[in-house]
Amino acid sequence: MNPNPVTQAIRLVLATLFLFWLLLLSRNAQSEEFAVPYSGSPYRNLADLDAGQILHLPTGLLVRREQMMESISASRVIYIGETHDNIEAHKIQLQVIQFLAEKYPIAIGLEMFRRSAQEKLDLFNLGQLSDQEFRHLFHSNWGSGFSLYQPIFEFAKSKGLPLIGLKSTREVENHFRSGDAAPGDTLYPEIDDTDPYHRAFSMSAFGGHTAKALEKPYRMLLLWEETMAQTVAEFLRNPANKDKKLVVLAGGFHVQYGFGIPKRAYRRMPHNYSILLPSITEVPESLKDREMEVKKVPIPLYASDYAWKVEYRVPGQNKVKLGVRLAQEKSGEVRIKSVGEHSNAQTAGMKPGDQLLSMDGKTLTEVNDVLELLQSKNFDDHSTFELRRDDQVLTVEVVFKESQH
Repeated sequence: MNPNPVTQAIRLVLATLFLFWLLLLSRNAQSEEFAVPYSGSPYRNLADLDAGQILHLPTGLLVRREQMMESISASRVIYIGETHDNIEAHKIQLQVIQFLAEKYPIAIGLEMFRRSAQEKLDLFNLGQLSDQEFRHLFHSNWGSGFSLYQPIFEFAKSKGLPLIGLKSTREVENHFRSGDAAPGDTLYPEIDDTDPYHRAFSMSAFGGHTAKALEKPYRMLLLWEETMAQTVAEFLRNPANKDKKLVVLAGGFHVQYGFGIPKRAYRRMPHNYSILLPSITEVPESLKDREMEVKKVPIPLYASDYAWKVEYRVPGQNKVKLGVRLAQEKSGEVRIKSVGEHSNAQTAGMKPGDQLLSMDGKTLTEVNDVLELLQSKNFDDHSTFELRRDDQVLTVEVVFKESQH
Protein backbone atom coordinates (compact mmCIF):
# COMPACT_ATOMS: atom_id res chain seq x y z
CA MET A 1 0.00 0.00 0.00
CA ASN A 2 1.35 3.43 -0.94
CA PRO A 3 1.37 6.33 1.55
CA ASN A 4 -2.01 8.04 2.02
CA PRO A 5 -2.65 11.38 0.26
CA VAL A 6 -2.09 13.44 3.45
CA THR A 7 1.30 11.82 4.03
CA GLN A 8 2.27 12.34 0.39
CA ALA A 9 1.18 15.98 0.57
CA ILE A 10 3.23 16.68 3.71
CA ARG A 11 6.26 14.93 2.21
CA LEU A 12 5.92 16.99 -0.97
CA VAL A 13 5.69 20.22 1.03
CA LEU A 14 8.79 19.36 3.06
CA ALA A 15 10.78 18.36 -0.02
CA THR A 16 9.71 21.53 -1.79
CA LEU A 17 10.61 23.69 1.22
CA PHE A 18 14.07 22.12 1.32
CA LEU A 19 14.51 22.90 -2.36
CA PHE A 20 13.29 26.46 -1.72
CA TRP A 21 15.86 26.87 1.09
CA LEU A 22 18.60 25.74 -1.26
CA LEU A 23 17.44 28.23 -3.87
CA LEU A 24 17.57 31.05 -1.35
CA LEU A 25 21.32 30.57 -1.26
CA SER A 26 21.52 31.84 -4.83
CA ARG A 27 19.89 35.16 -4.00
CA ASN A 28 21.40 38.22 -2.41
CA ALA A 29 21.21 38.07 1.37
CA GLN A 30 19.07 40.71 3.05
CA SER A 31 19.84 42.17 6.45
CA GLU A 32 17.77 40.14 8.90
CA GLU A 33 18.18 40.40 12.62
CA PHE A 34 19.46 37.15 14.17
CA ALA A 35 19.63 35.37 10.78
CA VAL A 36 22.83 33.72 9.57
CA PRO A 37 23.59 35.25 6.13
CA TYR A 38 22.86 33.28 2.98
CA SER A 39 20.29 31.15 4.81
CA GLY A 40 22.78 29.35 7.00
CA SER A 41 26.05 29.78 5.07
CA PRO A 42 27.63 32.78 6.82
CA TYR A 43 30.80 33.27 4.77
CA ARG A 44 29.89 32.33 1.21
CA ASN A 45 26.82 32.20 -0.96
CA LEU A 46 26.64 28.69 -2.37
CA ALA A 47 25.41 30.11 -5.67
CA ASP A 48 28.99 31.32 -6.22
CA LEU A 49 30.35 27.76 -6.11
CA ASP A 50 30.77 25.39 -9.01
CA ALA A 51 29.03 22.02 -9.06
CA GLY A 52 31.20 19.53 -7.19
CA GLN A 53 32.78 22.04 -4.82
CA ILE A 54 32.43 21.41 -1.08
CA LEU A 55 32.14 24.18 1.49
CA HIS A 56 32.72 23.93 5.24
CA LEU A 57 29.97 26.31 6.38
CA PRO A 58 31.32 27.27 9.85
CA THR A 59 34.60 28.54 8.34
CA GLY A 60 33.66 29.36 4.77
CA LEU A 61 36.59 27.32 3.50
CA LEU A 62 36.47 25.10 0.43
CA VAL A 63 37.72 21.57 1.09
CA ARG A 64 38.60 18.58 -1.02
CA ARG A 65 36.34 15.57 -1.05
CA GLU A 66 38.90 13.48 0.86
CA GLN A 67 39.29 16.19 3.52
CA MET A 68 35.57 16.32 4.11
CA MET A 69 35.36 12.52 4.24
CA GLU A 70 38.12 12.33 6.84
CA SER A 71 36.45 15.03 8.91
CA ILE A 72 32.99 13.47 9.03
CA SER A 73 34.59 10.08 9.72
CA ALA A 74 35.23 11.28 13.27
CA SER A 75 31.47 11.38 13.91
CA ARG A 76 29.37 8.52 15.19
CA VAL A 77 26.37 9.59 13.11
CA ILE A 78 26.60 11.16 9.66
CA TYR A 79 23.41 12.78 8.38
CA ILE A 80 23.17 13.25 4.61
CA GLY A 81 20.16 15.25 3.46
CA GLU A 82 18.52 15.01 0.08
CA THR A 83 15.98 16.44 -2.29
CA HIS A 84 14.24 13.09 -2.73
CA ASP A 85 14.00 13.10 -6.53
CA ASN A 86 17.49 14.48 -7.25
CA ILE A 87 19.74 11.70 -8.52
CA GLU A 88 22.84 13.84 -7.83
CA ALA A 89 22.08 13.88 -4.09
CA HIS A 90 21.88 10.09 -4.04
CA LYS A 91 25.22 9.82 -5.84
CA ILE A 92 26.81 11.80 -3.02
CA GLN A 93 25.17 9.59 -0.41
CA LEU A 94 26.63 6.53 -2.11
CA GLN A 95 30.12 8.07 -2.27
CA VAL A 96 30.09 8.78 1.47
CA ILE A 97 28.80 5.30 2.30
CA GLN A 98 31.45 3.68 0.10
CA PHE A 99 34.24 5.73 1.69
CA LEU A 100 33.15 4.99 5.26
CA ALA A 101 32.50 1.30 4.58
CA GLU A 102 36.12 0.85 3.49
CA LYS A 103 37.36 1.95 6.92
CA TYR A 104 34.63 1.31 9.48
CA PRO A 105 31.72 -0.98 10.24
CA ILE A 106 28.64 1.06 9.35
CA ALA A 107 24.87 0.80 9.13
CA ILE A 108 22.48 2.88 7.03
CA GLY A 109 19.44 4.53 8.60
CA LEU A 110 16.66 5.27 6.11
CA GLU A 111 13.68 7.59 6.29
CA MET A 112 12.25 5.56 3.38
CA PHE A 113 11.52 2.53 5.57
CA ARG A 114 9.33 2.28 8.64
CA ARG A 115 10.32 0.63 11.89
CA SER A 116 7.79 -2.10 11.11
CA ALA A 117 9.91 -3.08 8.09
CA GLN A 118 12.95 -3.99 10.22
CA GLU A 119 12.42 -7.75 10.22
CA LYS A 120 12.42 -7.85 6.42
CA LEU A 121 15.34 -5.40 6.23
CA ASP A 122 17.32 -7.81 8.40
CA LEU A 123 16.43 -10.63 6.02
CA PHE A 124 17.67 -8.48 3.13
CA ASN A 125 20.94 -7.95 4.97
CA LEU A 126 21.28 -11.73 5.36
CA GLY A 127 20.54 -12.33 1.68
CA GLN A 128 17.25 -14.04 2.55
CA LEU A 129 14.89 -11.54 0.90
CA SER A 130 14.58 -11.60 -2.87
CA ASP A 131 15.15 -8.49 -4.93
CA GLN A 132 11.48 -8.51 -5.92
CA GLU A 133 10.35 -8.75 -2.29
CA PHE A 134 12.72 -5.96 -1.32
CA ARG A 135 11.45 -3.75 -4.13
CA HIS A 136 7.89 -4.41 -2.96
CA LEU A 137 8.93 -3.53 0.61
CA PHE A 138 10.29 -0.19 -0.62
CA HIS A 139 7.13 0.58 -2.60
CA SER A 140 4.86 -0.28 0.33
CA ASN A 141 6.89 1.86 2.74
CA TRP A 142 7.77 4.82 0.55
CA GLY A 143 6.13 4.68 -2.88
CA SER A 144 7.93 5.31 -6.16
CA GLY A 145 11.58 6.20 -6.70
CA PHE A 146 13.26 2.85 -6.09
CA SER A 147 15.74 3.33 -8.93
CA LEU A 148 17.09 6.48 -7.26
CA TYR A 149 18.22 4.45 -4.24
CA GLN A 150 18.99 1.18 -6.01
CA PRO A 151 22.79 1.67 -6.28
CA ILE A 152 22.89 2.35 -2.52
CA PHE A 153 20.86 -0.78 -1.77
CA GLU A 154 22.99 -2.90 -4.08
CA PHE A 155 26.21 -1.69 -2.44
CA ALA A 156 24.77 -2.30 1.03
CA LYS A 157 23.79 -5.82 0.04
CA SER A 158 27.21 -6.57 -1.48
CA LYS A 159 28.97 -5.44 1.72
CA GLY A 160 26.43 -6.80 4.21
CA LEU A 161 25.66 -3.33 5.59
CA PRO A 162 22.61 -3.33 7.88
CA LEU A 163 19.66 -1.17 6.80
CA ILE A 164 17.66 0.48 9.60
CA GLY A 165 14.07 1.62 9.10
CA LEU A 166 13.69 4.94 10.91
CA LYS A 167 10.14 6.13 10.39
CA SER A 168 6.99 5.60 12.47
CA THR A 169 4.59 2.79 11.63
CA ARG A 170 1.28 3.44 9.90
CA GLU A 171 -0.57 2.13 12.94
CA VAL A 172 1.12 4.69 15.19
CA GLU A 173 0.54 7.47 12.67
CA ASN A 174 -3.15 6.61 12.28
CA HIS A 175 -3.64 6.50 16.05
CA PHE A 176 -1.79 9.80 16.41
CA ARG A 177 -3.81 11.35 13.60
CA SER A 178 -7.08 10.28 15.25
CA GLY A 179 -6.38 12.54 18.22
CA ASP A 180 -6.65 9.74 20.78
CA ALA A 181 -3.17 10.42 22.13
CA ALA A 182 -2.99 11.18 25.85
CA PRO A 183 -0.13 12.76 27.84
CA GLY A 184 2.43 10.13 28.70
CA ASP A 185 1.12 7.70 26.08
CA THR A 186 3.91 5.15 25.63
CA LEU A 187 2.79 4.41 22.07
CA TYR A 188 4.61 7.56 20.95
CA PRO A 189 8.14 8.83 21.37
CA GLU A 190 8.75 11.79 23.66
CA ILE A 191 7.87 14.87 21.61
CA ASP A 192 9.52 18.25 22.13
CA ASP A 193 7.68 21.13 20.45
CA THR A 194 9.60 23.96 22.13
CA ASP A 195 12.23 24.78 19.50
CA PRO A 196 11.15 28.21 18.18
CA TYR A 197 13.25 28.03 15.00
CA HIS A 198 12.01 24.58 14.06
CA ARG A 199 8.40 25.66 14.57
CA ALA A 200 8.78 28.90 12.59
CA PHE A 201 10.56 27.20 9.71
CA SER A 202 8.08 24.33 9.61
CA MET A 203 5.05 26.59 9.78
CA SER A 204 6.38 28.60 6.86
CA ALA A 205 6.36 25.37 4.85
CA PHE A 206 2.72 24.76 5.71
CA GLY A 207 1.67 28.26 4.70
CA GLY A 208 1.75 30.44 7.81
CA HIS A 209 2.86 30.92 11.38
CA THR A 210 -0.10 30.90 13.72
CA ALA A 211 -3.08 29.23 12.05
CA LYS A 212 -4.61 26.50 14.20
CA ALA A 213 -5.20 24.39 11.13
CA LEU A 214 -1.42 24.04 10.78
CA GLU A 215 -0.96 22.39 14.17
CA LYS A 216 -1.99 18.94 12.92
CA PRO A 217 0.56 18.69 10.10
CA TYR A 218 3.18 20.16 12.42
CA ARG A 219 2.41 17.56 15.09
CA MET A 220 2.72 14.81 12.48
CA LEU A 221 6.09 16.23 11.39
CA LEU A 222 7.21 16.15 15.03
CA LEU A 223 6.09 12.53 15.33
CA TRP A 224 8.12 11.58 12.25
CA GLU A 225 11.28 13.34 13.40
CA GLU A 226 11.06 12.21 17.02
CA THR A 227 10.51 8.61 15.91
CA MET A 228 13.50 8.74 13.57
CA ALA A 229 15.58 10.34 16.34
CA GLN A 230 14.46 7.68 18.80
CA THR A 231 15.50 4.97 16.35
CA VAL A 232 18.93 6.60 15.97
CA ALA A 233 19.32 6.76 19.77
CA GLU A 234 18.29 3.11 20.14
CA PHE A 235 20.93 2.16 17.60
CA LEU A 236 23.59 4.08 19.52
CA ARG A 237 22.61 2.52 22.86
CA ASN A 238 22.63 -1.04 21.54
CA PRO A 239 25.87 -2.74 22.71
CA ALA A 240 25.91 -4.73 19.47
CA ASN A 241 26.49 -1.44 17.60
CA LYS A 242 29.18 0.03 19.86
CA ASP A 243 31.78 -0.05 17.07
CA LYS A 244 29.45 0.94 14.24
CA LYS A 245 28.83 4.31 12.67
CA LEU A 246 25.36 5.20 11.39
CA VAL A 247 24.79 7.00 8.10
CA VAL A 248 21.31 8.55 8.05
CA LEU A 249 19.64 9.29 4.71
CA ALA A 250 16.65 11.61 5.06
CA GLY A 251 14.99 14.58 3.44
CA GLY A 252 17.10 17.70 3.79
CA PHE A 253 14.34 19.41 5.75
CA HIS A 254 14.71 16.84 8.55
CA VAL A 255 18.44 17.47 9.07
CA GLN A 256 19.23 21.03 7.96
CA TYR A 257 19.96 23.47 10.79
CA GLY A 258 20.23 20.42 13.05
CA PHE A 259 16.93 21.09 14.82
CA GLY A 260 15.13 18.12 13.28
CA ILE A 261 16.45 14.58 13.69
CA PRO A 262 20.01 15.51 14.86
CA LYS A 263 18.97 17.61 17.86
CA ARG A 264 16.24 15.18 18.87
CA ALA A 265 18.61 12.20 18.70
CA TYR A 266 21.27 14.11 20.67
CA ARG A 267 18.68 14.95 23.35
CA ARG A 268 18.21 11.24 23.92
CA MET A 269 21.83 10.18 23.57
CA PRO A 270 24.63 12.78 23.34
CA HIS A 271 27.08 11.87 20.57
CA ASN A 272 29.26 13.35 17.82
CA TYR A 273 27.49 13.92 14.54
CA SER A 274 28.03 15.67 11.21
CA ILE A 275 25.52 17.07 8.71
CA LEU A 276 26.18 17.09 4.97
CA LEU A 277 23.74 18.74 2.55
CA PRO A 278 23.88 18.28 -1.21
CA SER A 279 23.06 21.84 -2.27
CA ILE A 280 21.08 23.11 -5.26
CA THR A 281 21.11 26.78 -6.15
CA GLU A 282 19.62 26.70 -9.63
CA VAL A 283 16.61 24.78 -10.90
CA PRO A 284 16.55 23.80 -14.59
CA GLU A 285 13.76 25.33 -16.63
CA SER A 286 12.11 21.92 -17.02
CA LEU A 287 11.78 21.63 -13.23
CA LYS A 288 10.56 25.15 -12.47
CA ASP A 289 7.10 23.80 -11.63
CA ARG A 290 8.60 22.26 -8.49
CA GLU A 291 9.34 25.65 -6.94
CA MET A 292 7.07 27.01 -4.24
CA GLU A 293 6.75 30.50 -2.80
CA VAL A 294 7.61 30.31 0.88
CA LYS A 295 8.06 33.25 3.23
CA LYS A 296 11.69 33.41 4.30
CA VAL A 297 12.23 32.80 8.02
CA PRO A 298 15.41 34.11 9.73
CA ILE A 299 17.26 31.24 11.42
CA PRO A 300 20.34 32.00 13.58
CA LEU A 301 21.98 28.63 12.89
CA TYR A 302 24.41 27.09 10.44
CA ALA A 303 22.47 25.08 7.88
CA SER A 304 24.91 22.16 8.07
CA ASP A 305 28.56 21.32 8.59
CA TYR A 306 29.25 20.83 4.90
CA ALA A 307 27.45 21.78 1.70
CA TRP A 308 28.30 19.90 -1.49
CA LYS A 309 27.19 21.84 -4.57
CA VAL A 310 25.21 19.68 -7.00
CA GLU A 311 23.03 20.06 -10.04
CA TYR A 312 19.34 19.17 -9.96
CA ARG A 313 18.61 16.18 -12.15
CA VAL A 314 15.45 14.09 -12.04
CA PRO A 315 15.51 10.78 -13.94
CA GLY A 316 12.61 10.30 -16.31
CA GLN A 317 11.94 14.02 -16.54
CA ASN A 318 11.72 13.56 -20.29
CA LYS A 319 8.11 12.43 -19.52
CA VAL A 320 8.22 9.32 -21.67
CA LYS A 321 4.78 7.72 -21.44
CA LEU A 322 3.33 4.37 -22.33
CA GLY A 323 -0.14 5.92 -22.54
CA VAL A 324 -2.17 3.50 -20.43
CA ARG A 325 -4.01 3.38 -17.13
CA LEU A 326 -2.85 0.41 -15.09
CA ALA A 327 -4.57 -1.59 -12.36
CA GLN A 328 -2.84 -3.56 -9.62
CA GLU A 329 -4.49 -6.94 -9.08
CA LYS A 330 -4.29 -8.62 -5.67
CA SER A 331 -2.83 -11.71 -7.26
CA GLY A 332 0.29 -9.80 -8.29
CA GLU A 333 -0.89 -8.98 -11.78
CA VAL A 334 -0.56 -5.69 -13.64
CA ARG A 335 -3.46 -5.15 -16.01
CA ILE A 336 -4.26 -2.43 -18.54
CA LYS A 337 -7.52 -0.65 -17.68
CA SER A 338 -7.55 1.74 -20.63
CA VAL A 339 -5.37 2.74 -23.59
CA GLY A 340 -5.05 6.36 -24.67
CA GLU A 341 -5.87 7.44 -28.20
CA HIS A 342 -2.76 7.84 -30.39
CA SER A 343 -0.59 6.66 -27.46
CA ASN A 344 2.57 4.59 -27.72
CA ALA A 345 0.67 1.62 -26.27
CA GLN A 346 -2.10 1.89 -28.86
CA THR A 347 0.43 2.14 -31.67
CA ALA A 348 2.09 -1.04 -30.38
CA GLY A 349 -1.26 -2.87 -30.31
CA MET A 350 -1.91 -3.02 -26.57
CA LYS A 351 -5.56 -3.29 -25.51
CA PRO A 352 -7.64 -2.84 -22.33
CA GLY A 353 -7.67 -6.05 -20.30
CA ASP A 354 -4.16 -7.10 -21.32
CA GLN A 355 -2.02 -8.36 -18.44
CA LEU A 356 1.56 -7.06 -18.58
CA LEU A 357 3.93 -9.92 -17.81
CA SER A 358 7.36 -8.41 -18.44
CA MET A 359 9.16 -5.37 -19.83
CA ASP A 360 12.57 -5.84 -21.41
CA GLY A 361 12.80 -9.25 -19.78
CA LYS A 362 11.96 -7.99 -16.27
CA THR A 363 8.92 -9.54 -14.60
CA LEU A 364 6.12 -7.11 -13.73
CA THR A 365 4.09 -7.73 -10.58
CA GLU A 366 3.35 -4.14 -9.53
CA VAL A 367 2.34 -0.93 -11.26
CA ASN A 368 5.46 0.65 -9.75
CA ASP A 369 7.60 -1.87 -11.63
CA VAL A 370 6.40 -0.34 -14.91
CA LEU A 371 6.83 3.23 -13.67
CA GLU A 372 10.39 2.56 -12.51
CA LEU A 373 11.41 1.04 -15.84
CA LEU A 374 9.83 3.90 -17.79
CA GLN A 375 11.98 6.41 -15.89
CA SER A 376 15.10 5.13 -17.63
CA LYS A 377 13.62 5.56 -21.12
CA ASN A 378 14.17 8.38 -23.59
CA PHE A 379 12.22 9.34 -26.67
CA ASP A 380 12.84 6.95 -29.60
CA ASP A 381 13.94 4.15 -27.24
CA HIS A 382 12.41 0.70 -27.79
CA SER A 383 11.01 -1.72 -25.20
CA THR A 384 9.74 -5.26 -25.57
CA PHE A 385 6.65 -6.19 -23.57
CA GLU A 386 5.30 -9.66 -22.98
CA LEU A 387 1.57 -9.66 -22.24
CA ARG A 388 -1.29 -12.10 -21.77
CA ARG A 389 -4.49 -11.56 -23.72
CA ASP A 390 -7.17 -14.11 -22.97
CA ASP A 391 -5.28 -17.42 -23.27
CA GLN A 392 -2.49 -16.10 -25.48
CA VAL A 393 0.94 -14.77 -24.53
CA LEU A 394 1.98 -12.05 -26.96
CA THR A 395 5.16 -10.06 -27.51
CA VAL A 396 4.86 -6.43 -28.57
CA GLU A 397 7.49 -3.79 -29.21
CA VAL A 398 6.87 -0.22 -28.08
CA VAL A 399 8.71 2.78 -29.55
CA PHE A 400 8.54 5.73 -27.17
CA LYS A 401 7.45 8.73 -29.19
CA GLU A 402 6.21 12.03 -27.77
CA SER A 403 2.65 10.91 -27.29
CA GLN A 404 -0.30 13.18 -27.97
CA HIS A 405 -2.27 11.38 -25.28
